[in-house]
Amino acid sequence: MSVPPTAEPTLWELQRSLTQLREDQRDSIAGLREDLRSDLQALAVRLEQSVTKDVYHADQRLLGQRLDVVERDLASERQAREDAEDAASAARRWLVGAFVAPVVVAILQLWLLAQGKHT
Repeated sequence: MSVPPTAEPTLWELQRSLTQLREDQRDSIAGLREDLRSDLQALAVRLEQSVTKDVYHADQRLLGQRLDVVERDLASERQAREDAEDAASAARRWLVGAFVAPVVVAILQLWLLAQGKHT
């Protein structure tokens, strides 16, 4: 039996539609609750991974201190290298002087002897 389109719904159809609407709303609210729970869990995970401002500043101070230590170490190494180079240069001058001076004195003596025989 077919119902004309202009006919009003029966009480049973209205009750069924109302029940279906309530179930749909309950399902939607349950879905929203689940979505909200998952969003809150994701936010909690992100908050656990986030760094507070105090921790960030403490880390920056520690990094600055480490850089200062490295800079001091580099400066001391540079100074040690310069001191070693100066010592090596002085040793070379002493060594050259130790070998060249006797040769110069010997040449000078030979020259003086040669000058003395010619006069």
